[in-house]
Amino acid sequence: MKSIRIAGLVLLAGLLLPVAAFADARREQPSSPPPGIAVASAHELATEAGMKMLREGGNAFDAAVATSAALSVVEPISSGLGGGGFFLLHDAKTGKDVFIDAREIAPAAAKPEEYLLENGEFNRDRAENGPWAAGIPGLPAAFVHLADKYGKLPLQTTLAPAIKLARDGFPVYGRLVRGYTARREVMERYPGTRAVFLAGGAPLEEGDNFRQPDLAQTLELLAAKGFDGFYRGVVADKLLAGVKAEGGRWTAQELAAYRVREREPISFQYRDWRIVTAPPPSSGGVALAQMLQILEGWDLDSLEPAQRVHLVVESMRRAFRDRTFYLGDPDFVKVPMALLTSADYAAGLRATIHPHKATPSDMLSGEPTPLEDDETTHFSVIDADGNRVAATQTVNLLFGSGLIPPGTGVLLNNEMDDFALKPGTPNAFGVMGYDANAPQPGKRMLSSMTPTFMESADRIAVLGTPGGTRIITMVLLGVLGFDDGLDAQPVAALPRYHHQWMPDRIDAETGAFTPEVAKALKAMGHNLELPGDEAAGGRGSSHVWGNMQTLLWNRKANTLSGGSDPRNPVGRAMVELRQGKAAAAIAK
Repeated sequence: MKSIRIAGLVLLAGLLLPVAAFADARREQPSSPPPGIAVASAHELATEAGMKMLREGGNAFDAAVATSAALSVVEPISSGLGGGGFFLLHDAKTGKDVFIDAREIAPAAAKPEEYLLENGEFNRDRAENGPWAAGIPGLPAAFVHLADKYGKLPLQTTLAPAIKLARDGFPVYGRLVRGYTARREVMERYPGTRAVFLAGGAPLEEGDNFRQPDLAQTLELLAAKGFDGFYRGVVADKLLAGVKAEGGRWTAQELAAYRVREREPISFQYRDWRIVTAPPPSSGGVALAQMLQILEGWDLDSLEPAQRVHLVVESMRRAFRDRTFYLGDPDFVKVPMALLTSADYAAGLRATIHPHKATPSDMLSGEPTPLEDDETTHFSVIDADGNRVAATQTVNLLFGSGLIPPGTGVLLNNEMDDFALKPGTPNAFGVMGYDANAPQPGKRMLSSMTPTFMESADRIAVLGTPGGTRIITMVLLGVLGFDDGLDAQPVAALPRYHHQWMPDRIDAETGAFTPEVAKALKAMGHNLELPGDEAAGGRGSSHVWGNMQTLLWNRKANTLSGGSDPRNPVGRAMVELRQGKAAAAIAK
């Protein structure tokens, strides 16, 4: 069938339209501070580490370092010092929002041809496992940057909870055991990884005490020496030696040259909300701006459930199509940001949506023509002055590359798979890319991490989640949930569905749709993948995804509440109030 290339026409038309202005980032700030402090994270020990900093006089940025570092110890399945992350900050005193980009970068040796087999096919094992899968880590540099520029406490204080957890251990939980079982073959290829995860002679079991003395020592050096404690000196030497021993090629110069980037967040208006979110190299903020501004053309509250889902899915489809072709590291490629995030461009995309029929994804192909959920973690912080942090960090897939360079305790990421290593070839999350996201020395791979703030006259929300490409659509559904008037915990628990342009289908959690809604969506022409919902046409196996962590400050009611995803039994949201203040606190 000849492609109609709707999106290409809309993009061309959008160039002729004026770009909508963003809301002023320094608009009037709240006249009174929050009634207390709050942290929500994917592990209660990390939440407690952040709360400890707030109780001891630190601010939200100190709490972010402590929470992030603790997650790096207790959630190696999801993130760690060998990975990277994005930190969205709000300074209550100045009203300024800033985005800290601590994404990993490509080593110079990681050229696309290194990820091909002799027959020219894509070498997926090299892209996902071992030293060639790993980019230069960014998370340790983020700790140093946050402490030096935004925090009140020294790294020796903010890293102390993580050091103690690594040195003394913590109880192993079920998700850690299941993740190791899934990745065991890869993890046990490498002597440094075996020394950590098989230290007792056998794989960890639920309830075991998991100690990581090498990681504790690495954290201690980072606390004592800052940047040089990780990117130069003893730790750097061990990282380089471990990568080289497994056939990889990092250099001391690349490690020492790593720097975080401060970037201007994306901000835009959705109904009564000002949304502040992640810019490239995240794809999430651009997609979120597109989806919400498309949806603003309808009164979603008045629609029948199937009709609402149809329109939300069509907005997802169009945003992910643009993600494939236009987004990459803005230090290396020109991203048409003003156009892609403008209300006029969104209106053009909206006009291509049939209100009662699905748009086949191949009708949105544009140019160039394509060739023929436990991973990552998020936390949210609000302090007593109104400073706030939304942070998402990752090592990519479960346990990243599986490689721990001996003597470091640092589990390296496998973020190189987030590049378009072979144009038009889907990565582990099923999304494709082209030149905009091709690897280059020092370039940051495209990400889906979408830490987000929402601000209205009465309410401020902080939210985010892990989940690969599904992060973007989960945050979208979270924003719509807050707009519907839900509190933090119900938003964290919302059922989830997802569409990413290609493959052309709706994925949904178990129970996300009733049989009636599923039937109506199919009648509109949607392809559905519904594991667990046999009555709705699914395959009969249960599946859920994501790990959302949310906070909500209701300024009108003077309440502060937190939500931690019920899909994750070890997560926790904690709220503590100043004496005499009322709040609705959700704590698991």
